[in-house]
Amino acid sequence: MAKKICIVGAGPSGLVAAKNLLHDAPADLFKVTIFDAQSRIGGLWPANKDDAGGLVHPLMVTNQSRHTVQFSDLTWDESDPQFPKAWQVGKYLERYLNRYGGADVRLGHKVVKTDLQSDGSWKVEVESDKGSETATFDYLLVATGFFGKPIWPDYVPREADVPIIHSSKYRDLKSLLVTSNRRGGKILVVGGQMSGIETAATIATHLSSDIHSPGEKIIEEPEKYSIYHVAHRPSWVFPLFTTPTPTSSAPAFLPCDLPSYNLANRPQPLTNSQGHISVETARILNTIYKSSLGTNQSDFSAETKIDGDLLDAQPFVAMSQYYMNFVRSGLIKISKGKLSSFSGNTATISPSKEEISDIAAVVLATGFDPSPSLSFLPPSVLETISHSPSHPSLPVALAFHGTHHPSLPTLGFVGLYRSPYWGVMEMQARLVTRLWTFPDAPSLQRALASDDTIPRTLALRADPRVSQFPMGDYAFLMQEFARALSVPITPFSAAPPLANGKPLDVLTPARYGSGAEAAASVGATRATAVAGLCRARFVAGAAFRSLQGEWRLSRTLTSRLPSHPSGRFEGAASFRLRDGTRDGLPGPAAHAVALEYLYVEDGTFTARDGPGLSFRAARRYVWRYDEAADTLSVWFARTDDPARADYLFHELEFLVDEGGKGWLAKASHLCVEDLYDVQYEFNFNAVNLTDWKLGYTVRGPKKDYTIDGTYSR
Repeated sequence: MAKKICIVGAGPSGLVAAKNLLHDAPADLFKVTIFDAQSRIGGLWPANKDDAGGLVHPLMVTNQSRHTVQFSDLTWDESDPQFPKAWQVGKYLERYLNRYGGADVRLGHKVVKTDLQSDGSWKVEVESDKGSETATFDYLLVATGFFGKPIWPDYVPREADVPIIHSSKYRDLKSLLVTSNRRGGKILVVGGQMSGIETAATIATHLSSDIHSPGEKIIEEPEKYSIYHVAHRPSWVFPLFTTPTPTSSAPAFLPCDLPSYNLANRPQPLTNSQGHISVETARILNTIYKSSLGTNQSDFSAETKIDGDLLDAQPFVAMSQYYMNFVRSGLIKISKGKLSSFSGNTATISPSKEEISDIAAVVLATGFDPSPSLSFLPPSVLETISHSPSHPSLPVALAFHGTHHPSLPTLGFVGLYRSPYWGVMEMQARLVTRLWTFPDAPSLQRALASDDTIPRTLALRADPRVSQFPMGDYAFLMQEFARALSVPITPFSAAPPLANGKPLDVLTPARYGSGAEAAASVGATRATAVAGLCRARFVAGAAFRSLQGEWRLSRTLTSRLPSHPSGRFEGAASFRLRDGTRDGLPGPAAHAVALEYLYVEDGTFTARDGPGLSFRAARRYVWRYDEAADTLSVWFARTDDPARADYLFHELEFLVDEGGKGWLAKASHLCVEDLYDVQYEFNFNAVNLTDWKLGYTVRGPKKDYTIDGTYSR
């Protein structure tokens, strides 16, 4: 008779656990039932653009690419973006369940209580809109995830003179400020780690878009608002696309996890780089991050700079496309410290005792308490697994990297750790399946005999030098699970060597898989790497991201016709981020880009041969990046409404291996009888532009001149 398994949670952890138990264990050995309190599968991940009721905004972009946010046995569609939105992840999980079905999935059913019986079985009580029911299962698998309940600090009132919400509930400016009677002020974001930086950047993007977009405003007078971000220390902030060649002024770009998880850069066998971070390790890691970004971040703000004693401290990392340039521009202002109290519309920051007044709203990016995700377990079990609500980063102590406890052989866990990787979740599911099918396998027994995860976890709870993600580093965990399970890693071949002569050897979940889906997924990652390293893919997107903000502009005009004076323009140019618009697009079938810039320049032109001829000059364009086509384009602005695009000026073509100082690009445009030949040079320091050049040669019946412009920060 098949053994009955209860899985609590129908998110990624629960679904991959069910797949392994039903499709990778001997046939008909298990009968699996999945309970989830929600009315849909996916856990955090919604499956449509309008599902705004969960803890994740459906339009949120993942901070790891689809090459990491995947299971080994289901590849993403080629048309899916490199960094999917949350609702697209939900769709992926729907496809996964459809492909690997067989479980009895009961949605709208909340597990409220479990009791461990003397024979090791579990009595499980479930509530639904039909009432309460109880059933007995041979095994219990916890896949409830780490996001039990948003943390609301005691010193922050539940009700105040201004709106206060948790970052998991932020959706847009209008809903944030709907109960506010203020017009203008400071939006306070509390929390300095990953979610705080992402939240501050998201609100800044919405605010910038409302200020600079044409048409009706979402909120009244958006230009009167600013963002204050309270963070106790700076983090290294990485964009979504980084470079494996940071010392080149024309670096190649790849999704951030491809260079990060390049196994060729680490001595083999891997050792754990997370957990306790010694001073020596901290210095090494901080040096690597500084080199990868090409800066200690002082060129953005003194508050984002990481140097001095901070180089000895364990590093913190965050991901954001636009946060740093919003800080540089001043739309986001950083207050170092911690929020200690809040009264009326004033916040007090410690230890400086700085007071931030005129607050219009507060967003708490204070993380989550995982303990409510375990509330259905009996007290004796919680005691056995060393449950500690006061340690939200390490709430339980489980054996072999968070999968089980030796004293509870019929209880398993998948995905119960901070920021779980999909590959690790899949490996955890495989290990629990092996424990419940072939526990005497020699490789598994050797791994369990040498495992120290439980005492290591307990020690880290009191360690002042614990890492940001204490569970363990991704590559190390994948290696350890693969050894325990005797799972080979597929070679990552045909990727060109980097500047150091070493090949790109990217770790992905699919490299520990088998079959057609895994092979297709590894092939897609390899093709992405080759396109980035050899064909200038993603350079347009990297340039677009780094253009954000203010630039000094110096431009020389050389005319070969007496009717047009030669001279020099000195001024400023600004790239103002906003939501993509449809203005100028050829028809309803053409898709709008996600984000675009309103380009504004203003300055003074002085004639070369007649210094007395000097006048103010200004112009506007709209710059767009099409992620699907990987193209960067420039559009003329309408003369009657200069915030709107009129028609296409030109599309940049990036040139490969031209031997220039930086990335070269060209374009051309025929404007009636005048031909514009356009040349660009983008000079990078690692992931950020340091300066760039734009030159035009214009020839026509009444025009013959050259323009050379240089943009610098």
